[in-house]
Amino acid sequence: MFSRQFLLVSSLAAATLTAGVCVHSAEAAPRDKAFFQSVAGSWNGPGEIVAGKYKGTKFTCSLTGKAIDGSGAGVKLDGTCRVGVFQQPMSAEITQSGGSYSGKFLDGAAGKGLDVTSGTVNDGTVVLGLNRQKLNGAMIARVSDSKSMNVTISVKVGEQMVPVIGVTLKRADVDPIAVGSIQ
Repeated sequence: MFSRQFLLVSSLAAATLTAGVCVHSAEAAPRDKAFFQSVAGSWNGPGEIVAGKYKGTKFTCSLTGKAIDGSGAGVKLDGTCRVGVFQQPMSAEITQSGGSYSGKFLDGAAGKGLDVTSGTVNDGTVVLGLNRQKLNGAMIARVSDSKSMNVTISVKVGEQMVPVIGVTLKRADVDPIAVGSIQ
């Protein structure tokens, strides 16, 4: 039971970098691409479940992001999250899809993960809509500077979005040439 809950929590935590659809302008594409280039590299840090049955559970994640090549914006993440002696592989792929974003965490909602159903990028922050069967939520990842990123995952309960997971990641590979900037 705990490992199944840990799997869901871990996939939410990786969703570590309000769901709405945004119509992109020609100016938004370079900004979005710059954002995802800025999250490329290695990230490590602690997280905590802040609501629900496992409230107070602490974990750590080590993730490596790689910006998706090509004309669209997006990122591919791989790594692990650990609670005590339990370790869970993490993966995600988020890609620009028309005027929004799509993708999946782990193997998507059809498997043991989550689907990315929408997304926007503004001012160093990405907001992604998440779905798994009847669970709807959002992940907000804010890059405050080139060395740190805060991630909050919320789920919809009734008409409210309730934060359930918080993660603070620090860059593990600070190389000013490799790190993109947010414009």
